[in-house]
Amino acid sequence: MTVQEMRERKKELGFTYSQIAELSGVPLGTVQKVLGGITTTPRYETLMALEQVLGESEGMFLREPKSAYLTKSQGDYTLDDYYLIPDDMRVELIDGVIYDMTAPTSAHQLIAGFVHGKFLSYILEKKGECLPMISPLDVQLDCDNKTMVQPDVIIVCDRDKIINRCVYGAPDFVIEVLSKSTKKKDSVIKLQKYMNAGVREYWMIDPERKTVVVYDFENEEYPVIYGFDAEIPVRIWNGECRISFPELYEHIRFLYERKK
Repeated sequence: MTVQEMRERKKELGFTYSQIAELSGVPLGTVQKVLGGITTTPRYETLMALEQVLGESEGMFLREPKSAYLTKSQGDYTLDDYYLIPDDMRVELIDGVIYDMTAPTSAHQLIAGFVHGKFLSYILEKKGECLPMISPLDVQLDCDNKTMVQPDVIIVCDRDKIINRCVYGAPDFVIEVLSKSTKKKDSVIKLQKYMNAGVREYWMIDPERKTVVVYDFENEEYPVIYGFDAEIPVRIWNGECRISFPELYEHIRFLYERKK
């Protein structure tokens, strides 16, 4: 993909330089210089990172909004536009950008369901006030009209935040189960959004690498990386609840063995 093609793609998608920098991991100044034509011989690694965002194969964004309900440039969408999208099209709205959400894999759903079940059992046993919830569920993270996300699993301890149409405000705890199409969004854009919104703890579970990256925002301890051989403490509950990933892996082992 040439730099000129990237410029045209940027215009078509309506992305800002800042959004491209967030998604690609390329410094903002470098993005501006490359796409602005100031740097005429950019590094190969830089071009590849930019192409991952602006190329045709990523499948991360709702890129060609041909329908009547998606006619704006990316970055200009609001909740009014979000609610016009048919229910059979799962998307997220983040800072005015519409992101496509592909159907989750079997591993994704089994992992999310397993962890949610453990949280629910713990809370019922302790007669706690917190509530675990599982996607699909709208979370109006910033309480504004530019962002609506659908985390895979959340825990909400302030029940006043739970209203009929959504969770209004930041959950206490969030899990995202990563996939190839969402990894960059979950580990860059949503990581920053969750931290800034006041989420206390964030886990990113990577089924492919068999890792869990934990961000304990409340105690400023992050990232901590675990394997699927670990029992991981839930820090918002002071480690009293632990999720056994060896047990989880046994639950889904057949999916990994089937690939061989």
